[in-house]
Amino acid sequence: MDAEAISVAKGLKVIARAGVGLDNVEIPAATAAGVMVVNAPTSNIVSAAELAIGLLLACARSISPAHAALRNGKWARSKYTGAELFEKTLGIVGFGRIGQLVASRMQAFGMKVVAYDPYMQPARAAQLDVALVELDELLKVSDFISIHLPKTKETANLIGTEALKKVKPSVRIINAARGGVLDEAALYEALKNGKVAGAGLDVFATEPCTDSPLFTLDNVVATPHLGASTDEAQERAGIAVAVSVRKALSGELVPDAVNVKGGAIDEAVRPALPLVEKLAQVAIALATDVVATIDVEVRGEISALDVSVLATSALKGALIGMGAEDVTYVNAPALASERALTSNISTNAESPDHRNLVSVRAACADGSKVLVSGTLMGIKQIQKIVAIDALDLDLKPTSNLLFLRYSDQPGVVGVVGNALGKLKINIADMQVGRTEVGGQALMALTVDSVIPNDLLQIITKETGASLVRFVNLVNE
Repeated sequence: MDAEAISVAKGLKVIARAGVGLDNVEIPAATAAGVMVVNAPTSNIVSAAELAIGLLLACARSISPAHAALRNGKWARSKYTGAELFEKTLGIVGFGRIGQLVASRMQAFGMKVVAYDPYMQPARAAQLDVALVELDELLKVSDFISIHLPKTKETANLIGTEALKKVKPSVRIINAARGGVLDEAALYEALKNGKVAGAGLDVFATEPCTDSPLFTLDNVVATPHLGASTDEAQERAGIAVAVSVRKALSGELVPDAVNVKGGAIDEAVRPALPLVEKLAQVAIALATDVVATIDVEVRGEISALDVSVLATSALKGALIGMGAEDVTYVNAPALASERALTSNISTNAESPDHRNLVSVRAACADGSKVLVSGTLMGIKQIQKIVAIDALDLDLKPTSNLLFLRYSDQPGVVGVVGNALGKLKINIADMQVGRTEVGGQALMALTVDSVIPNDLLQIITKETGASLVRFVNLVNE
């Protein structure tokens, strides 16, 4: 359903997808036309968690190769000695809904569970009897590792050659989340050379995948992306969207609505939704610790209207910035609750410098705060970031942003420009704000392409910056 199809469907009220993915629906066009889009975001989470557990068990006891040997007439009991789960440590990389389901089920096996998730509140993890640790620590202590992360710029090949050097040689690694988070070439070498004991894989960097060298190894159990492939998940998805369509057509609240129904928000407020999402993503990127609250202040003319949806917009942007998948305006509060993340909204009719001004404040667990303010300028409602932590800027929040916090001194701008130029990364705009000459400064750049992590490390080293962050903004 693209914009053209939606535009000619004059009587269209709802677009429903019996599953999670919405790549074939042009959501902004649907929203503009007042068409609700619904999916079934939780229909497969139990199935996905259970498959990860199945792969873990199969990997621990060499079930797949032992089965194959028996079918070939070999009674090879001594060859396939496995490992118990009882009193072993399971490391979960990515502690969202599916990761939490896996944790609770594996605790019933008597496993100790640790998790790596830089955006999870420690108090929430403690409620689930799970210890939050850094990734390096998880790699060192885990007997089994289960990956439950989306693939993003930050998580691509997160478990690669260097990470696999830190694991126990007896470790078994499971990936039933997204292909590309686990470096398959590095995993193959580690398995072949005895650095990793086994792997269970349901997803691959390129799919369909039928000729991976991993499939030649006895210590690999592989399935063709079966995470959502259960009768129950498919039935649950169908029922969920049927219920959503009925509710939508009868004017009821639709829990699984992906977009904001046209007409439900004042037209003067609607343009601020994507701006607040972006401000929240920037605030998350600039935060120095786990964010506990993401509050919104609205100043100016629109403060007299119902702007409560902007708190949800901030949650949505914050969750996207944290790497959460399939975040919508309807499920954002529930997803935020899982992370103990809250959002409040305040209004003030006074706005001395702008007709309307929205500010997003991220408060961190360590007591630090980040304040990002923005506005919509002119008839075309052009998005602008106008201040970060009281430092004035005039920056368009385009796809690729680079931020540096540093001590104001000559030469820093040149170092950054030279470093980017060496990789032919073009600077579209640059803004610098500072408290005073020689004081704390903030540099903000928009660039035309993604900046690799190794270049960020070079910039940090050569400028002495206290913080260097690249933000790849996502906004539907």
